[in-house]
Amino acid sequence: MTDTSFTAVYSQALRGTDCHVVGLEDAPVRLPVDAWTREADRADQALLDLCRGPTLDIGCGPGRLTIALVARGEVVLGIDIVHEAVGQTRLRGGAAQLCDVFLETPGEGEWGTALLADGNIGIGGDPVMLLTRVRELLGPGGRVVVELKAPGVALQKMWATLQCGDATSRPFRWAVVGVDDIDEVAVCAGLVVTARGPVGPRWATVLEEPQ
Repeated sequence: MTDTSFTAVYSQALRGTDCHVVGLEDAPVRLPVDAWTREADRADQALLDLCRGPTLDIGCGPGRLTIALVARGEVVLGIDIVHEAVGQTRLRGGAAQLCDVFLETPGEGEWGTALLADGNIGIGGDPVMLLTRVRELLGPGGRVVVELKAPGVALQKMWATLQCGDATSRPFRWAVVGVDDIDEVAVCAGLVVTARGPVGPRWATVLEEPQ
């Protein structure tokens, strides 16, 4: 197997190559690209009900949620580090920009909502560091909407790789955060949980600045 960048391997997955994540669990986990490329379903819409004002969709992938917010008439920008993801979002009618959330980001200090869906609280492998950075992107009264793992799933930090056909990505840092650990993670990032609960079969929380 060839060793290549995360972005190159993830791009293959977005183009339809069967892909697995190695390192999240004991066995490889299939990357659910089909769930990310379909139209937003009822659970997605319930998650988006938590968004307020202009929304930054962090790690937008092929743009399912960005497009759903556009359909609601909301101001939304998707950002992703993968050219293919940004291109697919734009082709579907959404605004998207190639951007690393830890670097200069459009609209810093102005967003009403920062959205971390589809496990993207794991970006960078350090949820406290990620949320601390995301706080800087919010305007006054802004919020972070985070999709989480269900109760009973412990906080985990790991190295993972993507495998698509004969290609294996270089290792990247990732994290898994469940409902049970989000309060401590939020406080360490200077935020507090103001809402939490199931959204269909998934779980989500709203994080805001302490009052």
